[in-house]
Amino acid sequence: MPRLAVTLGDPRGIGPEIVRKALAQRPAADITVLGADDQVADIPNVTRIGLGPWQQGSGERADHARALRAGRLTGHAIQAAVKLAMAGEVDAIVTAPANKHALHLAGYPWPGHTEWLAHLAGDVDVAMMLASDRLRVVLVTTHVAFRDVPALLTTDLVVRTGRTTIKALREWFGIAEPRLALCAVNPHAGESGLFGDEEARVLAPAAAQLGAAGPLPADTVFVRAMRGEFDAVLAPYHDVGMTAIKVASFGEAVNVTLGLPIIRTSVDHGTAFDIAGKGIADHGSMVAAVLLAAKLVRGVGSVRGVGSLDPTSRGRV
Repeated sequence: MPRLAVTLGDPRGIGPEIVRKALAQRPAADITVLGADDQVADIPNVTRIGLGPWQQGSGERADHARALRAGRLTGHAIQAAVKLAMAGEVDAIVTAPANKHALHLAGYPWPGHTEWLAHLAGDVDVAMMLASDRLRVVLVTTHVAFRDVPALLTTDLVVRTGRTTIKALREWFGIAEPRLALCAVNPHAGESGLFGDEEARVLAPAAAQLGAAGPLPADTVFVRAMRGEFDAVLAPYHDVGMTAIKVASFGEAVNVTLGLPIIRTSVDHGTAFDIAGKGIADHGSMVAAVLLAAKLVRGVGSVRGVGSLDPTSRGRV
């Protein structure tokens, strides 16, 4: 069976709950769970790696201290999971949501899991894909301020992201001839330069090098992909891509880090501090992340139909 390392994410959030709910459905995989001692102890039928106490015995009650402690536990879990994968002791890692502020407090300066995993793997080129059974979106720029996007969005970056995507679609998802679309950054794809020149100056040359369609306007390209015209859409900035995938498949999509020497999947949502501990968190995306990790290990990468997890009985996020 696939061997998966699953991190619990920020101990203040819904990560421990959604992992417990998802794994209670007995996935067809050998699971190792990493997190706070008292939280991994709540999860049956798995190998547990405790990385220290969360609340019991910690004595840390102030918000700042709790955030620092949460960041350390989250970071240690991620590092330990990557170490297991790089050593060949697990086949893939699945991560529950982390809190970036807490990670920064704990001394981890990366803007998200994706960039941090790229560093841990040797500063390799990676790309963030959000995948569901309806749509695949890959982000060209990720966790940056929108005002910085035009300067970061270069032809070289788009091409590198596209090539990483094509390689993953072939090797992980079994698509022999991937069909890519490149989403425009400006309204109406710039309207022949009326609303900006990024399409002609940056995106069109990249699309030509990749053999991709586009640049195509954001208000139609994702609809066309959902109708089966494209296997993935390259989105120039975070929110245009994330909005599309979450409207299409919120709670069912999976975050996949492309380009790593290891398989990593995650949920499509955040820590949801506001409902943590209430028992109402929707574990559907965690179910899908575990399923897809197992499928990618087996070399049959689709979101549907693997293992014995049943993603139907869910609450809400």
